[in-house]
Amino acid sequence: MLLYMSAATDAQAEDQCTFEDWIRYEREMKDAGIWVSGHPLQDLTTCTSVRVGADGERTITDGPFVEAREVLGGYDIIDVPDLDAALEWAARSPGATGGASVQVRPIAEIPVGV
Repeated sequence: MLLYMSAATDAQAEDQCTFEDWIRYEREMKDAGIWVSGHPLQDLTTCTSVRVGADGERTITDGPFVEAREVLGGYDIIDVPDLDAALEWAARSPGATGGASVQVRPIAEIPVGV
């Protein structure tokens, strides 16, 4: 689950979930035995982007410079039996409230030796 947070101003921040909401949600996932891994990401201002041109030249810039209303705020990896269960957990996430969203994507299975 990719956790996309609203790129909110301070005035909009009151609609955001609290740190305690995240602690409770993580505890619920661990108690259910589905939590595998997950981490929040630091603030968007700490981001550095790397792009490599066709000529192999690297361009390094501060920030993602994305024109978006949502930014990737973290992720959780869960182990559930099917998409319906994953969607249920995503809907319970504090990251699905206050104008934010949770993107559910399976982990790609790459054959050994590729």
